[in-house]
Amino acid sequence: ATWLLVHAKKRDVTQAPKDIYVDWSNIGRSSSRQRLIAGALIDMVLDCLDETDECIDVAVGVALSGIPLANLVADELGCEFTTYHPNKQRWEPESKEIKGTISQNFAKVDGKNCILIDDVVTTGTTLSEAVEALEGMDAKPVAIAVLVDKKGIDDIKGVPLNALLRVTRVDKIE
Repeated sequence: ATWLLVHAKKRDVTQAPKDIYVDWSNIGRSSSRQRLIAGALIDMVLDCLDETDECIDVAVGVALSGIPLANLVADELGCEFTTYHPNKQRWEPESKEIKGTISQNFAKVDGKNCILIDDVVTTGTTLSEAVEALEGMDAKPVAIAVLVDKKGIDDIKGVPLNALLRVTRVDKIE
């Protein structure tokens, strides 16, 4: 396949999709599969944190799809759990003045080390907003874990991004 891409004539190049949809419903519909994925996310985060000696006090699930995974991560790690609701999940998402919120119904994050859990990174905006919200509450985001990274980045606002899968184009020349 790589040979075809490298040797293809310019006029044979088709337009690449602007975005892709990641359907992980085969995982989402099964609590046992979710627990296995949570274990893989934990493994990546712990590897990442081995280099920094940071501990994890709170697992933060990014609404909506990151919440069940973060709950399982928190259970497995024996840490606290809370949720982050981004601006795009609110009634007036076009308002730039309204920021996302950390739920008041779960663990408090102030003064604690937090990991963020989400399903997919597309632009990084939601997780960037979440990092800012946590830092604004005097929490310390120490790692981010996602199922899929469609942007291909290593960190968000200096917080290491750990992805089970990274989407890249085969014809991308660096």
